[in-house]
Amino acid sequence: MLSQIQRFGGAMFTPVLLFPFAGIVVGIAIMLSNPLFVGPALTAPDSLFAQIVHIIEEGGWTVFRNMPLIFAVGLPIGLAKQAQGRACLAVLMSFLTWNYLINAMGMTWGTFFGVDFSIDPIPGSGLTMMAGIKTLDTSIIGAIAISGIVTALHNRYFDKPLPVFLGIFQGTSFVVIVAFMVMIPCAWLTLLGWPKVQMGIESLQAFLRTAGALGVWIYTFLERILIPTGLHHFVYGPFIFGPAAVEGGIQMYWAQHLQEFSQSTEPLKTLFPQGGFALHGNSKVFGSVGIALALYYTASPENRVRVAGLLIPATLTAMLVGITEPLEFTFLFISPLLFAAHAVLAATMATVMYMCGVVGNMGGGLLDQFLPQNWIPMFHNHASMVLTQIGIGVCFTGIYFAVFRFLILHFNLKTPGREESEIKLYSKADYKAARGKTTAAPTPAFGQAAGFLDALGGARNIRSVNNCATRLRITLVDMALTQSDDIFKALGAHGVVRHGDAIQVIVGLNVPVVRDQLETLMNDTSLTEPKSMTEAVS
Repeated sequence: MLSQIQRFGGAMFTPVLLFPFAGIVVGIAIMLSNPLFVGPALTAPDSLFAQIVHIIEEGGWTVFRNMPLIFAVGLPIGLAKQAQGRACLAVLMSFLTWNYLINAMGMTWGTFFGVDFSIDPIPGSGLTMMAGIKTLDTSIIGAIAISGIVTALHNRYFDKPLPVFLGIFQGTSFVVIVAFMVMIPCAWLTLLGWPKVQMGIESLQAFLRTAGALGVWIYTFLERILIPTGLHHFVYGPFIFGPAAVEGGIQMYWAQHLQEFSQSTEPLKTLFPQGGFALHGNSKVFGSVGIALALYYTASPENRVRVAGLLIPATLTAMLVGITEPLEFTFLFISPLLFAAHAVLAATMATVMYMCGVVGNMGGGLLDQFLPQNWIPMFHNHASMVLTQIGIGVCFTGIYFAVFRFLILHFNLKTPGREESEIKLYSKADYKAARGKTTAAPTPAFGQAAGFLDALGGARNIRSVNNCATRLRITLVDMALTQSDDIFKALGAHGVVRHGDAIQVIVGLNVPVVRDQLETLMNDTSLTEPKSMTEAVS
């Protein structure tokens, strides 16, 4: 069950990866529409510059205005076991069918369900427009549910053989037919239950608003501590992209009101108190530096140059784009204690910032969110908040360093570069010694993927492949057929996590490419038997 939940959480990352660039475009466009930055002449409605900026901004809004549709279509890429493109088509058709059915049932029997479909779909009405359909506003929650149901139907029925005279309905057509029948009761149940869910969400919002700093601490702690399980997507998803904190999600709401907030002299915490639930990126920007410094200074002096080679790119990745896993997984499996301390410090830093008036949309890194969506547009009227945030962040960089250094030295934790845990650069000779044999080399372009395939026991030993931001998530037939962790590391992996028949290979930010290559190799019948990857690690 946990493996399936992890797979689902990892699949959510496919659509999430679309948001950073869209956020940068919208943030810069809104900044260029602000007369405080470019002057009133350029922002006048008849200005060519203002018109061009408006056009670009509208293009940037594409992702935010269609989040449920994007999540519905994007999830099958990670969840479908085969023919992901056809699965996306089946989900798209079924998701639209579901919304049309809700519209028809609501217009016909709205009084029975207690929903008034005659009103305009404005925020707070419980209704929305989805691809031109007036329907219940289920946000990404409904999209995820329908996508999961239809993808499961795809996995079960896509390759189901039908009689010859029914051959035209085989494959995707059959999946859509089955899904159509399933969508009818799904639409009925949605109309019956979702209004009550909306009331519950509103109650949750009220609780979180009244919980104040405690709510921010709990949210941020859970968002960090659940990273190893992959379940952190389910913590931040409803807040950032769904209605758990504010209508439409924090990311879209913040972008929509960015110009208004930037031009107001009211404290941002007064304008947008829900922004405290999007401060978890501060641990990436400020905490990562303290962690890296602690790992560096606790390494043996003779190993520090090589440790720096490991930590610098991982830390820059965390700070600039908000992907922390390369750094966090460097110490997570050596000492879970350090990761627990990291989660506590991250939650505490976000809470202190919130108590000092810091809010915004800062769940990512410097390049995608901090600078374009917060610091640059807000600095003119909210410079004190930005400087307060930076000051608190720098202080916590020092706290991170002190806490991590103390824990590493006090408990003699074998972090990279300490004593026998020396950082070692693997060579072909090391790999040959570990394998004890050499055979044919794989295609150079697919070298690392081919190496992973062999280390995993070959294509026949793999049941399913998925990925999140930096990890391959693989379900195996027999864990005993896999090679040792050292082999994976020799192939370039940052680490390996094993649990039952599931294995996670920490690859890095290029994991989507590696996954595609791995699936290509698995579909090649000539590679169904394990082969050596000697050249892959040269």
